[in-house]
Amino acid sequence: MSNWRQRLAEAVGAGRVLADSEENIELLLSGTGDERAEDAVGELVDGGHWAELNDRFYKTLAFGTGGLRGRTIGRVVTSVERGVSEPGDRPEFPCYGTASMNFYNVNRAIRGFISYVKKHLAESGEDRKPVFVIARDTRHFSADFAHYCGTVCVETGCDAYLFDGPRATPELSFALRTLRADAGVVLTASHNPSHDNGFKAYFNDGGQIVEPHAGGIIAEVNALASDSYEALPDDEQGTVHALGGEMDEKYKEKLRTILLRPDLLDGRSARVVYTNLHGTGGWIVVPMLRELGFEVITVKEQDEQDGRFPTVDSPNPENASALHKAIELAEEVGADAVIGTDPDCDRMGVAVRNAAGGMQLLSGNQIGTLMAWYRIKTFFEQGIVTESNRSRATLIKTFVTTGFQSAVAQHFGIGVVNTLTGFKYIGEKLRKYEEAIPADRRGDYRSLSEEETRALRLEYSRFLVFGGEESYGYLGGDFVRDKDGNGSVVMFAELAAFAMSGEKRITDLLDELYHEYGVYDEMNTDIVLEGAEGAARIAALTRSYSAQPPTEIDGSGVVKIQDFSREDVYDEEGDLIPRAGMIMVHLEGGRRFAVRPSGTEPKIKFYLFGKGEPEPVDLAASKAAVQAGLEALWKWLESDAHSRMEAMGEE
Repeated sequence: MSNWRQRLAEAVGAGRVLADSEENIELLLSGTGDERAEDAVGELVDGGHWAELNDRFYKTLAFGTGGLRGRTIGRVVTSVERGVSEPGDRPEFPCYGTASMNFYNVNRAIRGFISYVKKHLAESGEDRKPVFVIARDTRHFSADFAHYCGTVCVETGCDAYLFDGPRATPELSFALRTLRADAGVVLTASHNPSHDNGFKAYFNDGGQIVEPHAGGIIAEVNALASDSYEALPDDEQGTVHALGGEMDEKYKEKLRTILLRPDLLDGRSARVVYTNLHGTGGWIVVPMLRELGFEVITVKEQDEQDGRFPTVDSPNPENASALHKAIELAEEVGADAVIGTDPDCDRMGVAVRNAAGGMQLLSGNQIGTLMAWYRIKTFFEQGIVTESNRSRATLIKTFVTTGFQSAVAQHFGIGVVNTLTGFKYIGEKLRKYEEAIPADRRGDYRSLSEEETRALRLEYSRFLVFGGEESYGYLGGDFVRDKDGNGSVVMFAELAAFAMSGEKRITDLLDELYHEYGVYDEMNTDIVLEGAEGAARIAALTRSYSAQPPTEIDGSGVVKIQDFSREDVYDEEGDLIPRAGMIMVHLEGGRRFAVRPSGTEPKIKFYLFGKGEPEPVDLAASKAAVQAGLEALWKWLESDAHSRMEAMGEE
């Protein structure tokens, strides 16, 4: 036994390193051909970095329904990983660990995915090479991982379409559908911190993987313990094709079809400040807005596609601080609005000028409600949705998205479907709606215009009027099967033009909706618990809500509890909701909240909902009362959460 192995065994015996971590260290070292891995582990052991070893090895990074996500840069960077890079720069190599995003885990993910796709084609009677589309954002190692995936695809007998630079996640979904490919991968961790990266998997419909395919893909990936594989002979290998400007133009052409009243933008210019937060959004958003007639000013220091995200604490438009520089610039140049998208441009945040003349941030729930209201209203005004077909029009949102959207849809007689958190479930519904159209009428569905598919869905199936989730993700078309930051910008631009056409501000529209439907307000917050210890605490806290549900909260009695981990819950269309670690609690007086562990970040998330009555005499007072109720609810929940952890011996 080498010296570092002896020291590791002693640390395990002393309880400083988990036994699972020791086991996973051996799993990695026996399963990778990268000789640097052992040097990195030895350096961490010799340095006594026990917490770092546990964080990297407490589990294997299992392939889930969203793919993989984890750290590419450790809290402690070994000299082996640093390589030739300078301190402060990106390390030369991603961090070694079974719970980390590195070539070992990317290898397993893409090979297992390829294996499943090959079996699926064979079972379908198709004797051909699988076709993959691969995209990536601006994160550390995204380009390296994307090219590596392309190489593995080719060497194992698949054709691969690889974008020639960073692209938005929704464009991957669009390209996959356009090319009639079998599967797709985006190398991204969306809005996570700069040290993270991920592998996001899509199937042949352009949506993220769901059942019945998810379980089979996960099994294939998780069965692989080694990153070793043998390349096929040259004549059996696939080919790499570059994707670039031609696909961008096709995507932009489709994005324009989201506009319902393009005439509103004619001759009505607005000044907008845009930031892509060092990500991919500027590639499509900036030229699109300018083509639509907007004067676009960008935040120059955030234009650079830089995986360090050096000008923000978090590249997430959900966080007010991410748009700070854009708002400062908007004040300086007198802009009407601020728009920001996250690194892979599937989320959009905005700030707008209010009646007091200042820039006001809108929440994801407010943005989604305004766009949903405008689109539903306009569909009726244009005679697209009518009294005779409105039963086939549907708004889809997640359970943790505001009931404001439900109130708006129900006012117009539009159906509402709630899904679990994750846009893959909205994409799954779109696939269901497409497949419900009779085959002889559906034809080559993907070659049809948005107007043609809309007519088919309204006649034979279900038509999505709007899809959204509270975390700043929205969808207004059928040609992308994931949340689309680019499409969201187009929808928001039309909403802004509509407000201007009536000499109103967007905040005026929001207040009008409050008067009509009631004051809806939400508070989304979380408790961050990082690393191996944090993961255990999150799991234990989540379980505690099911095992010991509350009976009275902040002076209000509990009137209903939905436990998605234990109950069979069906959506509004009668489809069974997959089991999930989420609990929804309804209180006397109308307040409610949900608790669930994040699927992508080391945190447990709390979603709080409040509501005031329609037509309030004093709108400001109604808003303040609802907000005060949410603040009191969170104060109670936060204290209760820490009490639960203390009682479990977890804190």
